[in-house]
Amino acid sequence: MLKKTLQEGQETTDSALERLLPAATQHPTSIHQAMRHSVFAGGKRLRPILCIEAGRMVAGPQLAGTLPAGIEEVGAALEMLHTYSLIHDDLPALDNDDLRRGRPTCHKAFGEAIAILAGDALQTQAYEVLARLQCPAEVRVRIIEEIARGTGTIDGMIGGQVVDLEAEHTKPDVKMLEYIHRSKTAALITASVVSGGLYAGASEDAVAHLRKFGQSIGLAFQIVDDVLDVTQTSEQLGKTAGKDLTSEKATYPALFGIEESIRKADSLVQEAGEALHSFGGRAEILKSLAHFLVERKK
Repeated sequence: MLKKTLQEGQETTDSALERLLPAATQHPTSIHQAMRHSVFAGGKRLRPILCIEAGRMVAGPQLAGTLPAGIEEVGAALEMLHTYSLIHDDLPALDNDDLRRGRPTCHKAFGEAIAILAGDALQTQAYEVLARLQCPAEVRVRIIEEIARGTGTIDGMIGGQVVDLEAEHTKPDVKMLEYIHRSKTAALITASVVSGGLYAGASEDAVAHLRKFGQSIGLAFQIVDDVLDVTQTSEQLGKTAGKDLTSEKATYPALFGIEESIRKADSLVQEAGEALHSFGGRAEILKSLAHFLVERKK
């Protein structure tokens, strides 16, 4: 069942991205080819899938397991934003990486200037897509606010990236480490889950439960990412392994060791499952996705 969910989610998201992104032949072609190089580099589409499945769960029996119409566009916008962050993260001024998802990073393939602009373009394209969502205006505005906050500077992705950079070559404490992970990674994952629920008409109580779920799995996801960075090869990961250690980044394995980090991730997944208790059997797919996030090998 989970394998089918992941495959269908990837296909649904890729189809929406293909439709919503400018064609590679659209003038100016260099920027559109660069955007597509990174977007279609074989990502798992976890954020769109979490968004879609949160929407399916909230919609419940009235849709009999089908998706709220148009929710794949929310997922596509989330993937554009995630990809923009990866393009910029790989730049020489930040993590300076040559490999992403098993392919040359955007700046290696197209040059630094075009890579910067490709990241910028994906961000603006995402908000154009979000502004056209086929849902009530007040819901559309809330989704845009939720996602903008999740990618912003206050407890959001950019803020987390800043603190992550500033923490290199230092001895961060647990509080700083958790801030980095909750902001840099968990915030966008949380926004993905919450925005899917909002699109499907979630109540305030349901949004609170979805937020708790997203925060828990988002932190667990990054802890596992830290563990994989020191236990897997570059070929297995599709990106350069050991970068965190080389850069002396703040990570859970560096502070707690691998075994304790894995226990922390498992505990967070349990908390995530408990947050969805009120949804009953409809939450099984999201719970399975949570377990997948900590059991993955790349």
